[in-house]
Amino acid sequence: MSKLEGFKESKPKIFIDGAEGTTALEIRERLKKLIEGEEIKMVFVKGFAKDPEQRRKAMNQSDLVVLCLPDEAAKESVEIAGSLGFNKPKILDASTAHRVAEGWVYGFPEMDNQQIEKIKEADAVSNPGCYATGAIALIRPLVQAGILPEDYPITINAVSGFSGGGKKMIEKHKEGTAPNFELYGLDLEHKHVPEIQKHGLLKESPIFIPSVGNFYQGMLVSVPLHLKELSAKTTGKDIAEALKKHYANSNQIKVVLHSLSDSRLNPEMLAKTDKLELHVFWDEKKEQAILVASLDNLGKGAAGAAVQNIELMLGLANQK
Repeated sequence: MSKLEGFKESKPKIFIDGAEGTTALEIRERLKKLIEGEEIKMVFVKGFAKDPEQRRKAMNQSDLVVLCLPDEAAKESVEIAGSLGFNKPKILDASTAHRVAEGWVYGFPEMDNQQIEKIKEADAVSNPGCYATGAIALIRPLVQAGILPEDYPITINAVSGFSGGGKKMIEKHKEGTAPNFELYGLDLEHKHVPEIQKHGLLKESPIFIPSVGNFYQGMLVSVPLHLKELSAKTTGKDIAEALKKHYANSNQIKVVLHSLSDSRLNPEMLAKTDKLELHVFWDEKKEQAILVASLDNLGKGAAGAAVQNIELMLGLANQK
């Protein structure tokens, strides 16, 4: 029997562990409607800080704990929660710590037909990375459809708003001391690569080149393809149709096939939304395509995805 069965006569309680970070504050802001509608309650502990006993006390009072912490601290919180026995709450981890871990459900509801049910039933869900959400959304359906080989040498280029870079980066951009644009992760060890490879169903690690621009929120994730290296005579239309079929039941994800006259995308176009758009640019003569995912790094890429998972895990959503 789950602890959550106990809130049938009361409102489910949520504790955000690490509640002062950008993602945590955004999650709390997005939960306001549920709080004001009296669908959930928030758990707060006085003098919380980093005291393990205070965290344990908060978890003991909660039905669901959202971890907005560095990886090691997130692992520590999972251990604290596990020590509560029957009172152990459900966990939604927004860190990188458990995105490829055994026993954890990956919190991308549209990833597969059964993913929503898996999230609903799970005790431990890992919230996806922002870049990973865009990359997996593009890659996985094409691998499943037999269009993209599992061993295709994938390259991913991406740009994000600076809100995804943490407090120090945000301060530098607001002060005007940060560059307008910079590449990073050039050691090929970016923390999102393992989840992209695993949940993108790739045999080889992709080359991932992230960057940050001087704008607050928004994101573009692009994947270039040589179509002659794919199965049969694959066209841009084939790719767009495969993506449309995969996301046919989603009201958050839209697929767009572009004509050659469309040659620009703005990374801020979905800022402050929870939407995800998948764009297919295709040149038939050159047999080349560029796939681009557009999303808000704080929306579908972080807090928006977290709230979507929270609603599923607490049985508050009627998603199909």
